[in-house]
Amino acid sequence: MKPMTRTLALWATLAAGLVFAQTSMARELPDFTQLVEDAAPGVVNISTTRVTEGYSAPFGAFSGPEVPEIFRHFFGDRFPAPPGGGGHAEERQSLGSGFVIDADGYIMTNAHVVNGADEIMVRLNDRRDLKAELVGADEKTDVAVLKVDADNLPTLQLGDSDDLKVGEWVAAIGSPFGFDHSVTAGIISAINRTLPRDAYVPFIQTDVAINPGNSGGPLFNLDGEVVGINSQIFTRSGGFMGLSFAIPINVAMDVASQLRDSGHVTRGWLGVMIQPVSRDLAESFGMDQPEGALIADVAPDSPAARDGIEAGDIILEVNGEKVERSDTLPRLIGRVNPDSDVELTLLRNGEQQTVSVTVGDWPEDMAGNANGSDSGNSPTRLGVAVQTLSDSEATQMGVDSGVRVVEIDPRGIAASTGIRAGDVLVSIDHQAVESARQLSDLVADLPSDRAVPVRIYRDGRSLFIALRMGADDK
Repeated sequence: MKPMTRTLALWATLAAGLVFAQTSMARELPDFTQLVEDAAPGVVNISTTRVTEGYSAPFGAFSGPEVPEIFRHFFGDRFPAPPGGGGHAEERQSLGSGFVIDADGYIMTNAHVVNGADEIMVRLNDRRDLKAELVGADEKTDVAVLKVDADNLPTLQLGDSDDLKVGEWVAAIGSPFGFDHSVTAGIISAINRTLPRDAYVPFIQTDVAINPGNSGGPLFNLDGEVVGINSQIFTRSGGFMGLSFAIPINVAMDVASQLRDSGHVTRGWLGVMIQPVSRDLAESFGMDQPEGALIADVAPDSPAARDGIEAGDIILEVNGEKVERSDTLPRLIGRVNPDSDVELTLLRNGEQQTVSVTVGDWPEDMAGNANGSDSGNSPTRLGVAVQTLSDSEATQMGVDSGVRVVEIDPRGIAASTGIRAGDVLVSIDHQAVESARQLSDLVADLPSDRAVPVRIYRDGRSLFIALRMGADDK
């Protein structure tokens, strides 16, 4: 065979192999057409309207999305009203997704999609627009349940998110940027992800393209079952960058059941400040490897304090379930019913022992929480959970009012400033702290360009510390 002939034959063989490889790959890629056809009727578009105070300007509207870009660069959306302007109400709208979980009109979405909405509208797959009532929302897990006046709605089949494996194919249907029933697909990148401000959700991480408007929409496995609710993206540009996070459907349905039954969610509470066990800390405690959650402090009068949990304990298991990392503990305790007993396996003074603790109920008036999971609450900027003092407690301390720091995020601003669990916040920036709810307003208004004095009550005496909020903490 001549050299040229041999070369052509070689190229022909390579081309045939490439075609075969592409054909084989095409056969292995999943086909989502049937999944979309079956599931799309149960996916809905959600639009919300929120009325806010604005102003009128004699030379044009300079508020909200109409702010000229040159002014937005300096002032954001809060361009100061020019002289002669008058106040008026403005409507702000946002979009999200959701899906039907009950044929009688119950719909699941994200709490942040409907947070603060004055009106919620649901558009069904058949193009009907229905006004929705908010049954309940849980900001800690970012789950909300809506109700529309309709029946015989198409429902979606629910899967078991505990069976998910890294690497398996998943698909999402939602309304990114308002484009109804858009379909994207990818694989599961990781499971049991804990995000910095969401300690109660073991997120499913995927590379499915998720953008604004997808929030609240379903994540499907290849069997067409809902295994998660698309909730968050990691982005530096505002758009999809290959990292998206979904709430496991098992977690979401437990929350939804409580919201439907009572309108709110109860979760277990220990009342401890925890920190990760580093390799050096593990060695110092005589451990072979870093694991568990190290108790850095115990809140006074908390379930942990009452049942003998001590600072320096390392919790290794909860009811026999291993605590791999410190951020696993809030999730395990949070799903325990209040007033239930849990068996904690812990390391104390180099020896393992088991302690029974009666878990408490997360206090209703707490603002934020120690792990920053309450993303919609202003005190999360501080990274604390607080509880309003009773009148007798305030009298005993010799203060008029205050809130006790029950838990604290070791990565938060409060911890870095020197605030500790057990401290009582008496005043911030010369304003008395009267309740956990009022603290939300005070923290929301703190300046980012200067330090403010914070008066605290600690160990029987008062002292002041300087608190500076970073610009990124607004």
